[in-house]
Amino acid sequence: QVQLVESGGGSVQPGGSLRLSCAVSGSWASINALGWYRRAPGQPRVLVAVGTSGGSTHYADSVKGRFTMSRDSSKQMVYLQMNGLKYEDTAVYYCNAKSTSWRNDAWGQGTQVTVSS
Repeated sequence: QVQLVESGGGSVQPGGSLRLSCAVSGSWASINALGWYRRAPGQPRVLVAVGTSGGSTHYADSVKGRFTMSRDSSKQMVYLQMNGLKYEDTAVYYCNAKSTSWRNDAWGQGTQVTVSS
């Protein structure tokens, strides 16, 4: 499996931007899909964006046009560029990796994003 470590969270005013990073250690080649999820206070964890090894990326409707997910295979890094942040984007953001070779998904520890004025 792989290990995931997120970074880049913090506090930002509405309309601001943040870029989250996820460092992937282990077998990058075994990964079939990489994604970002988030859990707002009192809410279940939900999908933000997911990209497959085939190159397609899907975004939650709530973030379309504002968030962009990217990856750098040479560095084994995944990024989530978040623009136009809103109060409702406040959450703990988690990096996720899936593989048909693993029994369970791999998850990072999460990074807090707070949008407040």
